[in-house]
Amino acid sequence: MSIGSLNKGIIPMSHNKIDIAEIKSSLNAIGERAVFASRQLAIMSSTEKNECLSAIANQLEKDKDTILEANEKDIDNGIKNGLSSAMIDRLRLDEKRIKEMSKGLKELIKLEDPVDKVLSTTVRPNGLEIQKVSVPIGVIAIIYESRPNVTIDAAGLCIKSGNAVILRGGSESINSNLALAHSISRACLSKGIDKSIVQLLPWTNREAVSLLLKMDSYINLVIPRGGEGLIKKVVQESTIPVIKHYKGICNIFIDNDCDEKMALDIIVNAKCQRPGVCNAAETLLIHEDIAEQIAPKIAKTLTERGVELRGDKQFCSIIPNTKKATEEDWGTEYLDLILSIKIVPNIQTAIDHINRYGSQHSDLIITNNVYNAKKFMKEIDSSTVYHNASTRFTDGHEFGMGAEIGISTDKIHARGPMGLKELNTYKYLVFGNGQTR
Repeated sequence: MSIGSLNKGIIPMSHNKIDIAEIKSSLNAIGERAVFASRQLAIMSSTEKNECLSAIANQLEKDKDTILEANEKDIDNGIKNGLSSAMIDRLRLDEKRIKEMSKGLKELIKLEDPVDKVLSTTVRPNGLEIQKVSVPIGVIAIIYESRPNVTIDAAGLCIKSGNAVILRGGSESINSNLALAHSISRACLSKGIDKSIVQLLPWTNREAVSLLLKMDSYINLVIPRGGEGLIKKVVQESTIPVIKHYKGICNIFIDNDCDEKMALDIIVNAKCQRPGVCNAAETLLIHEDIAEQIAPKIAKTLTERGVELRGDKQFCSIIPNTKKATEEDWGTEYLDLILSIKIVPNIQTAIDHINRYGSQHSDLIITNNVYNAKKFMKEIDSSTVYHNASTRFTDGHEFGMGAEIGISTDKIHARGPMGLKELNTYKYLVFGNGQTR
């Protein structure tokens, strides 16, 4: 079956030439189909959902040649448009990456279904039994950039959690995403499942996103995945609830009572393993009682690994020729081999600094002092707070969720890594035998 035939009469296939009125009309149709499909998906059994995921996993491998051909178009366009080598690498698919996407779906099958779990039961004095039960959110829109594997990750998580999903990928990966979406459609059709449980927007113009963000009569939740600019645009324009994080300004505080080797190992991992991700460390705070002793070791270890250090006045006095940190540095997500360093007089100053300049993502204390560890973990207002472990563990897979849809620094509904459970909400079931009020 050709790509065009799958969408004939359903979604317009031109990317940029269609007028806004036609896009709006088509979006409304997409929304209506998504709502209908979400109601069917919400009552599907775990077995049916898992069979669907298995079919998608197998279809991806069957369609690998078509997918790779589409991806090559995106790679060629990306090179012509001057995308960096790093961006090209994120965009590129090969047989190994397709197998990894397929494997990821099969891993999802093994995870517990989050739907229809009784979260609590209360029996009132009048005999009413009240159950709080997990249910799907409904229709989720996911707006993302670059990596085409997000198309499969997002679709799989939404299907497993019982939600229909509307996907809008980046313009640089449009051909790859369309090919992946068609593999999903083929798999759904092979199992007699409404393929509208997963729909991909075929337009690359920004107007389509703006219109999508106003579809609150169809969409229950928006999840943006990408840079701060994309996320801010979504938050500013959306009339639909949004779960997001803007930045990952992760802080490390080294207490005066600590294991120096542990501290150095953790700092290197948190800063250097993958500096371009949201759970990498950006600021280091050092207790002044050990600054003279440990700062030179930290400076030597990090500069040997190519890290640029930006220190406050006190750190610069200990490590001459260090670039002086500015006020802006304390609130900057570098996503690079750059680390800002500040000497602080006590744990309370460290806590106050992090709560002021951090992004409520992931923060860490390295200490042997149990009291200080408890104080830090209680008073730091972040989604994830660590004691003696790298911030790089803030990840759905590392948290045992199997997979994640993203990381939230919001406080309502979901916070931290979001897996299957976070893609559910709840409702109350009330059982009576004739009670009246």
